[in-house]
Amino acid sequence: MTYRIHRVQPEDWERVRDIRLRMTKDTPLAYLESHEDALAHGEDEWRFRAARNTQPGNTGYAAVVVETGEWVGCMNSYVPAPDPGEAPDRAWLVGVWVDPAHRGRAHGLTDVLLDACLAWAREEAGVPELYLEVHERNERARAFYERRGFVGTGHTQPYDLDPTTLELEMKLTLRDA
Repeated sequence: MTYRIHRVQPEDWERVRDIRLRMTKDTPLAYLESHEDALAHGEDEWRFRAARNTQPGNTGYAAVVVETGEWVGCMNSYVPAPDPGEAPDRAWLVGVWVDPAHRGRAHGLTDVLLDACLAWAREEAGVPELYLEVHERNERARAFYERRGFVGTGHTQPYDLDPTTLELEMKLTLRDA
């Protein structure tokens, strides 16, 4: 099986919707919306989500099976708006997911998707650090991020969909500040 990495475009809105629904169903603790909430969004919301990936300070990538065109993974990154007169100091990694049949080092999709986001953060966004939040119970994701050099910052916050659990903040230094 051969994969390619596709930068998400506005016309991809239906695929963005479809993969998000698969994400929220497969790994409900990983995203800040429930599967039911995602199902309730209308076309305008999905068009907005696809289009924002091409806006300055945003990007999104999909892992696509070349032979079938099926989207089997995604990863997004964005730079929060800095305070006036200040340069952005970080980007955030969000919306990370790979279909269970395509997970693992043998496929390498998560690594390739992260490499695309890292290149974007360094070359286009020009930020010194990439941050993410991961659910405390998502051990598979935490192990992947640690393998790739992310470290915990010590900052936690209650998870929006279950405030009895926590999201853990991690960061990766991309270059000297």
